[in-house]
Amino acid sequence: MITSPVVLAVFLLCIEVTVLFLASHAATKKYFDIIPSIFWIYFLPMVASSVGIIDAKSPLYSQVTNLLLPVSLFILLMTVDIKAIFRLGSMALLMFVAGAVGIGLGVIIAFGLFKGMIGGQFWSGFGALSGSWTGGSANMIAVKEALGTPDAVFLPMVVVDTVVPYVWMGLLVILSQHQIRYDRWAKADRGVLDAISQRLSDGPKTIIRLKWGTSIGIITLGIAGAALAIFIAGFLPEIKSVITKYAWTIIAVSTLGIIVSFTKVKEAAAHGSNKIGYFILYFVLTTIGAKASISHIGTAIPLIVAGILIVLIHAVVLLTAAKLLRAPLFLAAVASQANIGGVASAPMVAEIYQKGFASVGLLLAILGNLVGTYLGIAVGQLCLSMQ
Repeated sequence: MITSPVVLAVFLLCIEVTVLFLASHAATKKYFDIIPSIFWIYFLPMVASSVGIIDAKSPLYSQVTNLLLPVSLFILLMTVDIKAIFRLGSMALLMFVAGAVGIGLGVIIAFGLFKGMIGGQFWSGFGALSGSWTGGSANMIAVKEALGTPDAVFLPMVVVDTVVPYVWMGLLVILSQHQIRYDRWAKADRGVLDAISQRLSDGPKTIIRLKWGTSIGIITLGIAGAALAIFIAGFLPEIKSVITKYAWTIIAVSTLGIIVSFTKVKEAAAHGSNKIGYFILYFVLTTIGAKASISHIGTAIPLIVAGILIVLIHAVVLLTAAKLLRAPLFLAAVASQANIGGVASAPMVAEIYQKGFASVGLLLAILGNLVGTYLGIAVGQLCLSMQ
């Protein structure tokens, strides 16, 4: 069994690098279309610890999470182009809000209905799922740590987060064939799509390039932002069973990242800051997976049913908003995928519905990254109050 912290870190890094390489290589990336790389980055360390290859109780894991998660969140948020998001217009933003409200409402209702079957301890897992289905994997991990979600609770939620969104994305793709018919029935204002296209036509074109000097600078900025957030959290009150110092750290580092994004620091996106941020985040995820046990996976079956219910409630709220706003099905579908799918798949769905509109899906998904952590923590606390 591997117990040395240094060897453990190298072992987990090898898993992450191998998975990311295979997921991006032309010959193998097709195998990650159904089960994405982020699942394997979590799952493989869990298998390694479950069969005794690595130490499941190493203090390294908590140290990595406590130190590197804030760094990755700051790097990912400090380059968000909030002005570009607002250029989408009020209808697109309102549809995203409706989708996020639908997720939050669905999570609360589903937890209330299923807690007798799965146990009240899953309140924090539902909060983490809410963070993921509003923003993405970074939000899920942030909420998981902020709420202190046990590994026995988090693993089944990862399975739900892998299975349900891909089924839902398939349904959205099928619905794209009927968008004209729906828009005609709902008397949707399709002219809004031309307006969005015009507003985004002059947006900046980002070229991603990684260089050692700028990469070190980006990491240094991330460390500085995380250190400041930890310092600020030290002055904020800890409320027993509600909010911890680490939860304050997550909230503070997210807020600082958003504030810094209004400065020239956001230009770091052109130097691959997102790649660096996600690489650090995925390394954190390997350490979270290493603490889990494969025996916890059986709980996922009733949770998948709960996840389907959440998505159905989300869909009802979203379609109701679309009808009231006379929004095209395109905006409903893209807002939904931006919530439940995130930055990886929302541009794909947007492009399937309307050629040349991938950026709309990307920007709405980025908006989810901005608000997902806050919403996930809030929904988790509401679920806690229902125990």
